[in-house]
Order: sequence, then C-alpha cells, then structure tokens
Amino acid sequence: MLTAGAALLCLVGQAQAQAYPSRPVKLVSPYGAGGSNDISARILADALGARLGQQVVVENKPGAGTRLATEHVAHATPDGYTLLWAAAPFAINTAAGIAQRYDVHKDFVAVGPRVLGPIFLIVNANSPARTVADFVRMAREKPDGVTVASPGAGSGPHLTAELFGQVGKFKLLSVHYRGDATAYTELLAGRADATLTAITSALPFIKAGKLRVLAVASEQRTPVYPDAPTFAEQGYPGMVGYGWFGLVAPAGTPPAVTERLNREASAVLADAETRNKLLGLGLEPHPERGSTFSAFIDQEIGKWGKLIQVRGIKLD
Repeated sequence: MLTAGAALLCLVGQAQAQAYPSRPVKLVSPYGAGGSNDISARILADALGARLGQQVVVENKPGAGTRLATEHVAHATPDGYTLLWAAAPFAINTAAGIAQRYDVHKDFVAVGPRVLGPIFLIVNANSPARTVADFVRMAREKPDGVTVASPGAGSGPHLTAELFGQVGKFKLLSVHYRGDATAYTELLAGRADATLTAITSALPFIKAGKLRVLAVASEQRTPVYPDAPTFAEQGYPGMVGYGWFGLVAPAGTPPAVTERLNREASAVLADAETRNKLLGLGLEPHPERGSTFSAFIDQEIGKWGKLIQVRGIKLD
C-alpha cells in the first residue's frame, strides 16, 4: 500500500504530466537546415506537436561539432520546454575527451527514442571490388593505403571507417568533406576509393549503375536498403557503426514529463507514415524506453573511446 507521502508524489507527477505542455516546446537541432538531423527533427516535431497539443518548434544551432547546441540545452531550464535532437557526436566528443562545458552524464537525461542512420560501404562502379573481401585485398596491396571519403571528422561514418581499417588490417586515409553529398561527388570523380556513410545521397547513382554497394555496417540487414549484405555476412562481425539521433533533455526534467515525451515520441516513430518518411531519409526509427537509449549512449562512448585511443585519432 502506498504511504501518504508516496501517494502525494504520485499525484504530483500525474498532474505535471497532464499540465505539460502549456506552451510551445523547443527542439534544438545541432546542425544547420536541410540535413538529415534537421529534416528528421521537423518530421518528429510536427507529429509530436499534434500529440502533445502544443507546437514543437525546431531551432537550428550549428557549430563547434554539435557542442554549441548541446551546451545550450545543458544549461536550459529543466522543465521539458527545451529539448535536444542529439546526434552521434554527443557520445563521440565525450569519448574523444574534447573539452566541453557540460557533462553528458550529469547534465542530461536520455528521453528517447532514437533513430539510426545505417552506414554503407560504397565504391565507384569502376572499382575492382565487388565484396568486402575484394576491397580489403585491394587495400592491403596499396602501400599508401586507400582513401575513404567521410562527411566530417568525428562523425559516426568517420569512426566507422577507422574501425574498418582496424578490423581489416589495412592502411586507411579518412578524407573529410562537408556532408554526404560532397563525399559522393569525390567518389564519382575517382578521387576516393570508397565512402562509408549514409546511402540516401548515393541512391540515384546506385540505380544508374555509377556506384556499387558492398556492405552495411549494421548487426542485420536494414530496411533502408535491404539488398546490402552486412559486414558480418562477409566475415567481419565486429564491423558495426551508425549515425544516430535521439531525444535528450536537461538533467532535472521531471520524470513525469520525460516519460510522457518518450511515450508520445515513441508512438510517432511507430506510426507507419512517419516510419516511411524516415526510411526515405535513410534512417531507421527505433521506438524505445529512455533507459535503453541511455545504455546505447554509454555503449557508444565506451566503444569509440577505445578506438580513438588505439588508432591515435585526434579530434577537436
């Protein structure tokens, strides 16, 4: 039986959840307009606002490798009215030991859910590589290594490429560009040996026979592009890496509020229409509890922290 104090706290929590939100909610994107983080944030915001009965407004705060937006939300009032559509650097910057004016463990609560951006190994159609084994063999034969185009230093694709070099035991040069589209431009021009990044910008060139997909760095095949075999299917089970986005709030946000946000946002991602929109962006929706998302963030920090140390990767 509940004590009087516990019953009162329960009633207070229920009242908070019912009263929230009473004004518009701000969802901060750590990137500029037009990218997959921004577009997915707007898809989520529109549907979430309809469920909450209040407008959810996306605010873009690009800069400092996502740290500008993250710091802004870390220091916001913890009332559920300022949220962050966090991206992979939320974990990677911490894993790299980059100086930050916040602590991802102390200053945030993982609300969830999240979406994953599967990462694909793609080569020019003129490449002799038709499988992962072919590519590794080709890479090992190049004394100066292979060039892999990346959408940015410190991104999920960048570190997944570094992981490939480690597990494949070959020399790799990551060359960073501003986004996936530019990376694919370099691949099409023959100035890179491969990309390991999201597939969306490449799809027209894959269909036209100008680019070839060798693998996806996921635990299993992805509905984003189910024809791509996993690295594990081709003998490299440790080759797993993602881009990702997920909902976080300032630490101290009332549990009743974060639970409602998780429940409503998970319902949005489970909706067939929203799911299809996200898949069209190259993103897999994963409705899940905040505790599951929190464990995923910790796993990402540990995984990439080890790789950064072993590979001697310098990020700032």
